[in-house]
Amino acid sequence: MHMSKDIITKLTEEKFLGRGGASFPTGLKWKTVKEVKAEKKYIICNASEGEPNVFKDGFIIENYPEEMIQGIKIALETIDNSSAYIYLSKDYYEKFKDSLKELIKDSQISLFKKTGGYLAGEETLICESIEGKLLEPRIKPPFPAQFGLWGCPTLINNVETFYYVAKIAKNQYKKTRFYSVVGDVENKGVYELPESYSILQALKETKNLPDFDFFVQSGGGASGEILLSSELDQQCKGVGSIIVFNRKQTDLFSLMKKWADFFLEENCDKCIPCREGSYRIAEMIKKEKIDKKILDDLFLVLEESSFCALGRGIPLPFRGLITKLLNEQK
Repeated sequence: MHMSKDIITKLTEEKFLGRGGASFPTGLKWKTVKEVKAEKKYIICNASEGEPNVFKDGFIIENYPEEMIQGIKIALETIDNSSAYIYLSKDYYEKFKDSLKELIKDSQISLFKKTGGYLAGEETLICESIEGKLLEPRIKPPFPAQFGLWGCPTLINNVETFYYVAKIAKNQYKKTRFYSVVGDVENKGVYELPESYSILQALKETKNLPDFDFFVQSGGGASGEILLSSELDQQCKGVGSIIVFNRKQTDLFSLMKKWADFFLEENCDKCIPCREGSYRIAEMIKKEKIDKKILDDLFLVLEESSFCALGRGIPLPFRGLITKLLNEQK
C-alpha cells in the first residue's frame, strides 16, 4: 500500500486518541513501538470488550471487519518484524471467528480467544493471557510498548482505533467516534457521530432524549460516571457508551448491587484494596445501609492504592449515584 504521508505522522497530525478508554495519543504509541530496537514485535487488536452494556467494538467487527483488519495490516507494515493477534472476548470469538479467519488468511494475523473475565481486557493482562500465564496485571512501567508479549515491544489498540487508522490512512477521517446508546431509550444502538458532540447532542441526534426525568451513566456500564440530565453538556468519556435510566423507575440499590457484584466477580484478588474494598462495598449495598464515612475511606484507599485501573475506577459510579441521587431521595 502506498501512503503519501507516513501513517504515524498522519495519526500525530490528526491528534488521534486511542478509543479503548484511556484516550492515549495513538501516534505516540505507534512511534514508541516502532523506534524500540528489538528482533521481534507484536501487535494486538483488543476486542475483549467486557464492560456491561458496551458493544460498539462488536458492532464494528460485525459491520466493518475489513476496515479493522486494514488498520492492523497498516500497523504490520509500519512496525518491522511484527505479527498480530486479534484478542476476542469469548462471545465475539464464537460469533465472528469464521468470518474473520476468512479475512485474515495468508496474513501475519491470528485470532486468540480471551481467557478470564473483564479484567483480562487490561493491556498487561492480555499479554499474560496470550502467554498462558496466571491472570494478574503486571507492574507498569515497563509498558507493553517496550516490554509486552513475551518481553517484546507490543502495540495494543482496540477495535475502534484500528478502524480509524484505516480511515486516517485514506484521508477519510471526519473526527467521528462510535457511541453505544442503551437503557430507557427508544432507539438503542451504536451510532457514528462527531467526537466533539456533548452527551446531550448525541441523545438528541439519535432521537433518544427522554421526555421524562432521567440520569445517565457515561463511559461504561459499570465504571462509568453518573450524570444528571442537567449535566450532559460534556463530551462522552471512556468507551463512548451512554446508558439512560428512568429516574422514577430505577431502584438505585438494585443498580448499585449490579455494579458491586460485577466488581466483586471481576477483580483478580491480587491486591488487598480491590479485593477487600469491593467486598465491603457489596456487603454495605446488600444491607442497603450506607455508612458514608466508611465508604469515603474505602473509596480513598481504592483510588490511591489499587494495583490497576479496575480498583481505581470502582468509586466513580457509586460516589456519583449516592451523592447526586440517593441522598436526595431520602
